[in-house]
Amino acid sequence: MSNECFVGIDISQKELVVAFGGEETSPVETWPYTETQVQALIQGLKERQPTLIVLEATGGLERPLLEALHAAELPAVRVQPRRVRAFAIAEGRLAKTDTLDARLLAAFAQRMTPPPTPQADETRQTLRDLLTRRQQLLQIRTAERNRLATAPKATRKSIQQHLEWLDKEIRRLEQEIQADIDQADDFREQQHLLTSVPGIGKMTAFHLLAFLSQLEGKNAKQIAAFVGLAPYSRQSGLKDKKRHIFGGRREVRNVLYMATLAAVRFNPVIRAFFLRLQQAGKPFKVALVAAMRKLLTILIAILKHRQPWNPALHARNA
Repeated sequence: MSNECFVGIDISQKELVVAFGGEETSPVETWPYTETQVQALIQGLKERQPTLIVLEATGGLERPLLEALHAAELPAVRVQPRRVRAFAIAEGRLAKTDTLDARLLAAFAQRMTPPPTPQADETRQTLRDLLTRRQQLLQIRTAERNRLATAPKATRKSIQQHLEWLDKEIRRLEQEIQADIDQADDFREQQHLLTSVPGIGKMTAFHLLAFLSQLEGKNAKQIAAFVGLAPYSRQSGLKDKKRHIFGGRREVRNVLYMATLAAVRFNPVIRAFFLRLQQAGKPFKVALVAAMRKLLTILIAILKHRQPWNPALHARNA
């Protein structure tokens, strides 16, 4: 009989539902989601010595718990809800309650055994938080600019004042991000390496530094899938539809898209690669996505070997 213990934790704003196993009779506990109760739960988990703990990504609600599990050196993994829901359908588990969801997560842990989520270092996590906040402000600024275009006279001054504040706050966040990077020698060096590549600006470098630490040891296909640049086949019988990219890190993909648009104009290696694909008959978007993958591969190699941009070297590998 196996002594392995797989734990699933369903998270809501006020409570945690914890299942010790994925069977219908597996024991389930409910804990208030407070700092004190989380520490008590972790103490109990330590005594059980779980093989793996699985919790879903829930828009940030899971973060305090995941950080506490990491601090306690417990094997925890955060998974995307889409994966768990697909698993539930495959298992025929169509009903949904907090208790059933917790048991489902425990079953997912046992059947799929995903690797534990690595603990982000404090500087990198702070960088991600600041970039997320900057993105939120950019979205608000876009909405306010759209409102200003059709705003009545009575509200235009208010919108303009808000836009001025948003511009200042976005600049302040960018300065804070840069200051944090400047204080970390390794980050400062990596930023210098990334921005040595034509087409890579400061914001692209910020996002790469924040999110690409999870790519260490991965091959080119795994890197493309992580960022969402891997085209997936859509073939069935006689039908063979166009392949499309799907999933991945949207934050990185968005800034890499803009960087590639600049690179196909100003980076000789990426421009030659892009034009060669277009001359071979590839549609613009297909060629551009391929150029994004090429640029990302170059950036990862530059960080790995700690060698700045060398057009002669990368032209040979294009």
